[in-house]
Amino acid sequence: MEYSPPPLFKQGASARVKMTVFACISIALLLVDSHMRSLETVRYYAGAVLSPVQKVALLPRDAIYGVGDYFSTLSSLEKQVRELKTQQIVNSQALQQARLQSAENAQLRKLMDARERLPVKSQLAEVLYDARDANSRKIILDRGTHHDVVLGLPVIDNQGVVGQVTRVFPFTSEVTLLSDKEQAIPVQLLRNGLRSVAYGRGKSGNLELRFTAPNADIQVGDVVVTSGLDGVYPAGLAVARVTQVENSAGGSFGGVICQPLAGITNNTQLLILMSTPDMPARPPEEAERAPRKHNNKMAPIKDAPKEGEGQPAAGATGAAAATPAPNGAAGLFPVMPPPPKPAAPADAAAAPGTTPAAAPA
Repeated sequence: MEYSPPPLFKQGASARVKMTVFACISIALLLVDSHMRSLETVRYYAGAVLSPVQKVALLPRDAIYGVGDYFSTLSSLEKQVRELKTQQIVNSQALQQARLQSAENAQLRKLMDARERLPVKSQLAEVLYDARDANSRKIILDRGTHHDVVLGLPVIDNQGVVGQVTRVFPFTSEVTLLSDKEQAIPVQLLRNGLRSVAYGRGKSGNLELRFTAPNADIQVGDVVVTSGLDGVYPAGLAVARVTQVENSAGGSFGGVICQPLAGITNNTQLLILMSTPDMPARPPEEAERAPRKHNNKMAPIKDAPKEGEGQPAAGATGAAAATPAPNGAAGLFPVMPPPPKPAAPADAAAAPGTTPAAAPA
């Protein structure tokens, strides 16, 4: 009985033989190509033919790599966007702070320049907050009695008058703004010196010149300054600019509306004038004179009596000659005629020194 190898052994032997043959052919081709370089053209055309096939074969791998790169790139970009947004917020806050500090520095420079030009001593104060009363126009400063602030001191900025100190605490003080309804300040026009009084108009933020004649020489654009007549504000400080003039021929007074020149609602630093202008002492009040009798009435002044009128008769003696005429010449104070005496009764006795009238027959 003959031995026959299994089919798998036969297939493996034939495969080994084929591999050996191909290996020998490859070695031979490598040797020939290394010495003669005759396969470069074949390799070139083979690469050109197999390149599309290679790309198609690599498409699944490239797709997998592309999806992974996409998600990793997207995650990285989202992280960068978050970091950039955070940095943008920080930079925006820093920019706002820089702008605020720049504005405050500019305002402080202007206040220092105005402080050097003022004829009186002053000190800087910072606005802490507005007063709680919504119906008034008041602010709170960080200066009080500890800083020598007293009632009545004026408060200004680099453009004009802001208000007046109306309440003082140890470390803070309350300032009533010019636009408050209870605030009034004597002013005059810079152009012609016309004097008036400016009253606040409340929430509107404007001022009103009251008690001005309808034909007063006031024009839109006129600058209103302090007159210094109140002894509180130095004369010549800018107050407002005339924005509206209403001349009514039928009214007793004209209406004049002004816009304050000072930054009443947009300042964070202000100047407090620490002294009021020196005013001459007021003259002493005159003592009241006691009213004289009949001094409130004027007696009619008549012409001087003619010759022979109002003179006592010749030979007249006694009290009748010494009594002056009731309408004699007037002196420094007019003399009023004496009041009439009541009539005597009919049966009264005759006065001494006189003869009673004869009875009728």
